[in-house]
Amino acid sequence: MLKRALLACGLAVAAIAPAAIAPAAAQSFERPIRIIVPIAPGGGTDVFARLLAELVGSSLGQPIAVENRPGASSTIGTQFVVDQRPDGHTLMFTANSPITAAPHVMNVRYTVDQLEPMFMVGHVGFTLCVRNDSPIQDARSLIAAMRADPGGFNYGTDGVGGNMHLAAERVFRRLGVEGTMVPFQGAAQTLTAFSGGHIQLYGGSIAVAMPAIRDGRARCLILTQRDQHPAVPTGSGLDALGIPEEETLIWWGMLAPRGLPADRRAALMTAFEAAWRSERFQQQLARSGVTPQFRGPEESARLIAAESEALGRVVRAIGIERSR
Repeated sequence: MLKRALLACGLAVAAIAPAAIAPAAAQSFERPIRIIVPIAPGGGTDVFARLLAELVGSSLGQPIAVENRPGASSTIGTQFVVDQRPDGHTLMFTANSPITAAPHVMNVRYTVDQLEPMFMVGHVGFTLCVRNDSPIQDARSLIAAMRADPGGFNYGTDGVGGNMHLAAERVFRRLGVEGTMVPFQGAAQTLTAFSGGHIQLYGGSIAVAMPAIRDGRARCLILTQRDQHPAVPTGSGLDALGIPEEETLIWWGMLAPRGLPADRRAALMTAFEAAWRSERFQQQLARSGVTPQFRGPEESARLIAAESEALGRVVRAIGIERSR
């Protein structure tokens, strides 16, 4: 279904040969290019980064290596990138948590302004799901049940102050409901606890929930994105709930230390946009349940600024104190 939707939107594109991506840039870089991924290997962020690196290949005149630097909610790898020279040889591919959430809830040394957004490859909303044996069938019924029992429903998240936690609280506060948050080490662990009956609601990305959605374990009812999602027919987007302005997405994108030379930025953008348009990358996004949308530097910067401001408001409203 998702693949048909992408085709209908004109987003399925032909493969592009890496060698033809950016031949004029072949002499722009003096040494190998590193893409820092601030999480452990194996997750969706890591998969996207490695596929982009493979597709760009040696078209920039130098090999591209992906280097994982996980730890401290992705802030260790982020700080490492901030500390590098802005010459285009060190980039960071990440999801949004260390950029728009962590600075509000952790004592980090970097600021968002020290990073230069280059592009985003796509996005997907978070979701709240019940198990298939629940009598709750739709979003309105879940909201009514939560209003009738304040704090009585627990939901798993990626940790205190993580993007899922803040996204859920944005929605809950506008809907006038309360839930009890249970922190886990990421959405995969949340899904395991949910499947085992240890929590009532799965809270995490649609992408991670896809196996449980496909095999019927999860009935996902509330999405934190404005629109419906073609892979989640039971879910209501925020437009349907009357609060589209509370949208919180997971996005994936490339950033660099601020101050990239214009010629190198242009060469990198040409190469990576061509890789994004390849059939292989589009197929990977579709398999992950991610909506493909290539946002350039200006659009990416606007989204980051708006999201950071919104999540900061939520942190202040619910009284989360910065951790060390």
